[in-house]
Amino acid sequence: MEHNDFKKEKIDPSNEKDPWTENDLKDHSNSPQPDISLNETRQHKESWEKDLVNRLAFASLNEQRRSRRWSIFFRSAFLLYLVVLVVLFLPDEGGDISLGSDHTAVIEVKGAIAENAFASADNVVKGLRAAFKDKHTKGIILRINSPGGSAVQAGYIYDEIKRLRSLHPDIKVYAVITDIGASAAYYIAAAADEIYANKASLVGSIGVLMDGYGFVDTIKKLGVERRVLTAGENKAFLDPFSPMKEEHKKHMQSLLDNVHKQFIDAVKAGRGDRLKNNSKLTSGLVWSGEKSLELGLIDGLASTSKVAREIIGIEKIADYTPRPNYIDRFADKFGASISQSLMARFFTPNIQ
Repeated sequence: MEHNDFKKEKIDPSNEKDPWTENDLKDHSNSPQPDISLNETRQHKESWEKDLVNRLAFASLNEQRRSRRWSIFFRSAFLLYLVVLVVLFLPDEGGDISLGSDHTAVIEVKGAIAENAFASADNVVKGLRAAFKDKHTKGIILRINSPGGSAVQAGYIYDEIKRLRSLHPDIKVYAVITDIGASAAYYIAAAADEIYANKASLVGSIGVLMDGYGFVDTIKKLGVERRVLTAGENKAFLDPFSPMKEEHKKHMQSLLDNVHKQFIDAVKAGRGDRLKNNSKLTSGLVWSGEKSLELGLIDGLASTSKVAREIIGIEKIADYTPRPNYIDRFADKFGASISQSLMARFFTPNIQ
């Protein structure tokens, strides 16, 4: 049969060609192989990007640094400006002022009169000497606003006023009491040629005071035993934890009476016959300015400007009050604190 003449031909799959994929295989076989230069390009691009990022980061840091430096500069400049202003406008030590023309010199005695206070003898005397030294000074006013203080400091000022007045007889000293001029403050005022006050000022208090506390019964109730060792039988006679003996009380009273007598003598020497004969004047009482005028404690009712204008005759005023230099005071206190610490550390034993 015809079918027997038909020979089956074995087909090899590997030699079979697919018309749909033949072109793709040709295209793939003909495509170029990966080139090494492409990797290099990618690496170069990545390196360039990193470099750009680094440059931007460093530029930002540099800008921040510049901004910080300018900020520090402007802050420092502003601080320096403030320091210069403070130095320029802070009152200096004063006491050496001259207007170059005739004037009335004013020196303030303000606050408590004590060694390290504004109204210390050193400060007031410095101002007095500078005022007397100036050839344009035609009169000096002590403007007093003080409740008193140290009799020693007041005595220094009193004596210096008298000494300077004897050296410069043409320059008078006037005391003007504002709110209060009592005790040691009036001691100073008594050295002036004339004293003035406001009608409501407090004037006087010619007396001496010494006060304290006793805690003898307190420590007994607390069960505390007081132990005091002294060299000298009366060394601890003011101990507030020990009973006061009558002989010690008499001794202190005689001391106060002695200082009181010195005060009274100074007031009488300064005021003379202007004082009224009244035993209460030296009892420690204070009076208003109006009553003080009647008692002879003051010479009139007037302010500083009125005394300068109407009594001295020179309205122009120059302030000779020594003012503290705060920078020096800070340095002194800082140095003093260090010195005290060293003394307390290495030299604890002391004699009082």
